[in-house]
Amino acid sequence: MGEGETIRHFLDLGDAGPDAIAAMIADAIDRKTERADWPKGKADADAPLAGRVLALVFEKNSTRTRVSFDIAMRQLGGTVLILEAGSSQLGRGETIADTARVLSRMVDAIMLRTDDHAKIEEMARHASVPVINGLTDRSHPCQIVADLLTVIEHGKALPGLEVAWFGDGNNVLHSVLEAAGLMKFNVRVATPAGFEPDPGFVDAARENGADITLTNDAAQAAAGADVLVTDTWISMGQADAAEKKAAMEPFRVDTALMAKAKPDAVFLHCLPAHVGDEVSQDVFEGPQSVVFDEAENRIYAQKSVLLWSFGLLG
Repeated sequence: MGEGETIRHFLDLGDAGPDAIAAMIADAIDRKTERADWPKGKADADAPLAGRVLALVFEKNSTRTRVSFDIAMRQLGGTVLILEAGSSQLGRGETIADTARVLSRMVDAIMLRTDDHAKIEEMARHASVPVINGLTDRSHPCQIVADLLTVIEHGKALPGLEVAWFGDGNNVLHSVLEAAGLMKFNVRVATPAGFEPDPGFVDAARENGADITLTNDAAQAAAGADVLVTDTWISMGQADAAEKKAAMEPFRVDTALMAKAKPDAVFLHCLPAHVGDEVSQDVFEGPQSVVFDEAENRIYAQKSVLLWSFGLLG
């Protein structure tokens, strides 16, 4: 960051705002197009983050977040340093505040993937470099940048888009709702009673002009939708609760539910998927499923988030 500039943390989508998110998506599309058929580890022609180091701090397991941030930094010309709680002082009780201050002296930005959102807020308070949310129990903003990129790639405009969510009112849904308010699309949320999203995200989206429908009827949510989205019923770190799974059964995305959406609707899932639980095999492997495009797009979304955080975009 230049002297006197405000540090750009990316803890939630609102930290960037609608114009910056639009700029991220446009930049991601351009960079992805420009490097078609290149080796994945080859740096972009401009290598805008050459010499920069990103610390990837993991308190929760990861496949897509770990690989996509690593490859994103390589493609931007930078490097990464991976820290896991079990193999660093975090796992022995060093405070988040001290970790933030130490890492800020040694690296150029920090990505944290953790449980309690308060931890990443504390990291950002004490860090003098950008802090990026790689997932907390409250939100998953990087995932949603990739999701919006995927939807646009598949020919859909965001304003007025009808998105239907099925299953658990979790952290991913919270970021979908935040995106709806910022980018002016609508969300129909179908959950079992007792598994609704945090009302704060619902209220904020509505205040920003999004039409948010909460229902316990999956078919109602799916009717005429442009995008159908689900996630695992049992989130990372939760006990495999039989009672919860039983409550979720009516919200499985199967061919009957997909048939209620628009004929050109697409299916999203942030992965990993439990095929047979939240989504049927025929939908997951079917022609409307874009889950692997979505997974690949984590790289390009992460690149744009990084560029924004370094003040090079938006």
